[in-house]
Amino acid sequence: MATETRTPAAEEEDRAGRLASGLDELERTPVTETRWGRFATRLWAGTWPKVLALVLVIGIWQLLFFLEVKPAWVLPAPLTVWQDLSDFVVTEDYRRAILITMQRALTGFALSVLIGSVLGIAVARFKPLRAAIGSLITGLQTMPSIMWFPLAILLFQISESTIMFVVILGAVPSIANGIISGIDYVPPAYKRVGAVLGMKGLQLYRHVILPATLPSFVSGLKQGWAFAWRSLMAGELLVIVAGQGSIGALMQGAREFNNAPRVLTWIITVLVIGILVDAFFRAADNRIRRTWGLAQSD
Repeated sequence: MATETRTPAAEEEDRAGRLASGLDELERTPVTETRWGRFATRLWAGTWPKVLALVLVIGIWQLLFFLEVKPAWVLPAPLTVWQDLSDFVVTEDYRRAILITMQRALTGFALSVLIGSVLGIAVARFKPLRAAIGSLITGLQTMPSIMWFPLAILLFQISESTIMFVVILGAVPSIANGIISGIDYVPPAYKRVGAVLGMKGLQLYRHVILPATLPSFVSGLKQGWAFAWRSLMAGELLVIVAGQGSIGALMQGAREFNNAPRVLTWIITVLVIGILVDAFFRAADNRIRRTWGLAQSD
């Protein structure tokens, strides 16, 4: 059998054709597959620790129930609580309680953001004001919110204002400190560039300094929300406003009737709300990091 003779030029052309075909195939499919692969990997990496933690908590809970560490009416089985949650979550009382509590939380947090932002900018901008109340803000941040309730009740009696007063006092210091810290750590080069561009005073703050404080501001918002949320839960348990069936009010009622499954149902609900809010702040922080080139974007 005769062997086909190929010239070097023909072999080079075949190699170029195979290479082009491989590149075409690489451009057609693997990019999408790689993107979906990365997404699946990140999803699994972020999901399995939470699932494992949930399984461990339920397992320990079930073990304590089997060992009868506490009577069943004090520490019910996980399945009992799940049944109560499943039945209660579809009721009007459940939705109304969440609506009342979230309205209070968002209103108090919005007022806290407004007050904390103005206070933080003022303290960072004016040195005499910082010398006067800078340490006071930190001191207020470390004070337990429940300490304010006796004074709040004296001032506002049993009312919505009592709860709102404590929520705002709990959140404002964290938000203000977040802005103060962010402004303090703005690189001097940013200010010099702004000055070269003719910016000064409020214009410099608006276009240079405040955008540079955004990561610290978001961190302060996250911490402020945590303080506001904890203050609100304490307030709803201590201050029962007539006609306002909030989460705290219904939880306190369940406690008075020794309804442990309902108490745990509300604990789970508050935990889930906290996780969802934390996910929102984490998404905002990741977006800022990608915008600033501090994290990889897809």
